Amino acid sequence: MPSTGSRWAALTAAVALTACSVGASAPTGNSTGWELTVYYTAVESFHTDAKVQVVGCTKLNCSNGHDDLGMHPKSFVQAVKDEGTGRMTDGKYLNWSYDTGYWVDTAPRNSSGGALVPFMSAAADTSVLPQGTRFTITDCGHIEDNAKPPKDVCAKLSAASWKIVDEFTPGLGGEHHLDLYIGEETQRNFTKTDWYITLSDAKLEIA
Repeated sequence: MPSTGSRWAALTAAVALTACSVGASAPTGNSTGWELTVYYTAVESFHTDAKVQVVGCTKLNCSNGHDDLGMHPKSFVQAVKDEGTGRMTDGKYLNWSYDTGYWVDTAPRNSSGGALVPFMSAAADTSVLPQGTRFTITDCGHIEDNAKPPKDVCAKLSAASWKIVDEFTPGLGGEHHLDLYIGEETQRNFTKTDWYITLSDAKLEIA
């Protein structure tokens, strides 16, 4: 599954990109052939391997800081880098973006600085679907080997009303590719569960 954590741009750049795409219009109605991936918030308490030191920023409006952000399990730190966000044991969030590095925050963030909302927030290239576009999943398509996805996963993803509020880093998105935020991981080895999924040839209803 592609690394989605590095989809973020710096907040000022994201605002500029959003402003440039205001005039873009999204397709509406039924749309086929989508690849849907998921991203999530890592949870430190599920990671018990050796700890490594993390340096970065102690606040949001900072870039490539060198403050000591503490010692955290190596797998948790990597998950934050892959997914973009993680909840630490103290309840605060360790977030990451490709041009900011690690920083401590009070919430998982989308590319414009808002809080990510599980089973609502989604990411897309602005050339594919503009910010603010709403959609639902009408057919989950298939997973690898053309198998049907687990029914409970498909049902929950399909029941949600999604909104594009996040962006990929250039090169990690692509045509007909969306990333769906599903909230916090719920157990150890979350990436081996049914919820860490890629859906191919999915169908959407775009509002």
